[in-house]
Amino acid sequence: MRKKDILELKKRLKKDHCTFTQMCGCYVNGEKNILLNFRESFLNLEEDEYFKYLEIAKKVLSGTINNNILELNFPIDENLENEKQIFLMQLKNSQLKDDMLLEDFYRSIIDSYEYTGNFLIVVFHDAYDVITKTTDNIKVDESEEVYEYILCAICPVSLSDAGLRYFEEERTIKARIRDWVVEAPAIGFVFPAFINRSSDVNSIMYYTKNAKEPHPELMEYALGCYSRQTATIQKETFQAIIKDSVSIDEKEAEKIFMDVQENLNTMIEEHNAMYDDTDIEPITLTNKDMQNLLVETGVPEEAAAKIEKIYTESFGDDLPLAESLIDSKALKANAQRKREEQLVKQVEVLTQRLEEVKQEAAVDKDPEASTIDDEDNAALDNPVENNLEEALAAEEEDNTSAPEYDVILQVNPEKVPQIKSQIIDGQKCIIIPINENEQATVNGLNDLI
Repeated sequence: MRKKDILELKKRLKKDHCTFTQMCGCYVNGEKNILLNFRESFLNLEEDEYFKYLEIAKKVLSGTINNNILELNFPIDENLENEKQIFLMQLKNSQLKDDMLLEDFYRSIIDSYEYTGNFLIVVFHDAYDVITKTTDNIKVDESEEVYEYILCAICPVSLSDAGLRYFEEERTIKARIRDWVVEAPAIGFVFPAFINRSSDVNSIMYYTKNAKEPHPELMEYALGCYSRQTATIQKETFQAIIKDSVSIDEKEAEKIFMDVQENLNTMIEEHNAMYDDTDIEPITLTNKDMQNLLVETGVPEEAAAKIEKIYTESFGDDLPLAESLIDSKALKANAQRKREEQLVKQVEVLTQRLEEVKQEAAVDKDPEASTIDDEDNAALDNPVENNLEEALAAEEEDNTSAPEYDVILQVNPEKVPQIKSQIIDGQKCIIIPINENEQATVNGLNDLI
């Protein structure tokens, strides 16, 4: 299932391009009784109704693949048949003109749908003349096939909010009448699926508005397909598997989970680097990939074995895509945390080294002479609140304001931790390592070193 196939169908749901032939449906109350059946010739609807129903149909083709839109497949029996699949084929071929088929279809949804409240079932029939395209997406003026399909939307119906309104004829403001309002679809599907610009009778494109509640009971009992988890549910399941298996300490479990996330993200980036942007195939996280991921992260052997077992039990044959398990917000927060920790460590090292230099200077000079005044000491006592650049700037300013010193050093910040003092031939010396790719100058003269 490709995004561009879905967009191709969705783009047709406009006033000048839509070719819906029939629209049928029923209104169901909270006791699961049908209160209304209707059938309309779609193109003959009043304009306001036409666009409202068109918006309902568009929603079923909206959202993210593998999260809001799932590809469902039919299991087959020993005769290579599936009863629900055959039924849906009959419903599609009837062009929604068979009342008995429609009644059975409505009843299968009503009996399976775990929902408390009123709802509307709307079914559209369409026949799309698929125009042939060349490899560079240029249309050729000839038909490739006629893609005939049905689109179903299940919409909650709820009472409008209580409030006041202005009654123009009476010129008064009173409590308004609360109406039963049809909301955007919560669940929907397209059969057959439209894959690679062609009809696939072995699949259904299934839509769920709420990725945390995809209603697997409808997938299995009403449509007769294998149920599938959304990417949101897979991500939450994956996180729970890792954290619940590695440690009883919440902070330690969070740290290990973030290490797994980083390694998983690296795996995806390395994989994507092997393909052109248009040819990238997503990674399915197999059991072997999971094993390698845990080893690379350094998860203890006992915990890793537990994770692998639960991972297999939780996902079975419906293994998730690696990208579906990435928590991008958590990765960004962790990267920020690491940057802050690194800055704190750098400031601590600099502070310690500056303190050593100050103490050494105090031994050789008058105790009253100091390269760091009281205000600087106060700043250095709290290095976390002062960034590295401010500490260095303060130190450089103090050095230049002390002309009584015979030796004044100015080095790049990363060189400060490498500076050492050492007695050589009875003489106290300052040692500054210089790598081959580094340059140094003394009083502006390069040839002295």
